[in-house]
Amino acid sequence: MRGRVLLVAVCLTALAGCGEKDAPPAPARQATALASGPRLVGGGVPAFESQLHALRGTPVVVNQWASWCGPCRYEFPFFRALAQRYRGRVAFLGVDSQDGRGAAQEFLRQNPIPYPSFFDPSVKIARVFKGGFAWPTTAYYSRSGTLLETHSGTYASQAKLEADIRDIALGGRP
Repeated sequence: MRGRVLLVAVCLTALAGCGEKDAPPAPARQATALASGPRLVGGGVPAFESQLHALRGTPVVVNQWASWCGPCRYEFPFFRALAQRYRGRVAFLGVDSQDGRGAAQEFLRQNPIPYPSFFDPSVKIARVFKGGFAWPTTAYYSRSGTLLETHSGTYASQAKLEADIRDIALGGRP
């Protein structure tokens, strides 16, 4: 219990230093956070890395997107559907890069996803997973938190995205 309190204190201190009000959900409360609908969270790179660390033990798929990006809009429903299908087995995070907060929030209201997105106007978060060079970009993290692969560009179909989730994030398991 004492370790958890310390971890929460460290995370809150990092977030407070960034001047952002929103904090990412803790993994133990992920179901509650997902039920609350789409969220755009702040905190920059420290908050994103803290969330990845908190999700250790679960593979993570990160979708870098922007409200102005046509290809991102095209594949957004794929991520929504697969986040629901793989709920409890794979964690999903969004990274809204090089976008305006208002436009991103409106996009999320119109296109809800069951996981949070980090607000990344300067593309610093995207650079953590070798993103920020093409929109959209998808990153895959192992259960241990290791970046496995970064896929630049649009997925042509939900089936192709799902195949990569199975093959990369889940290591070939159905």
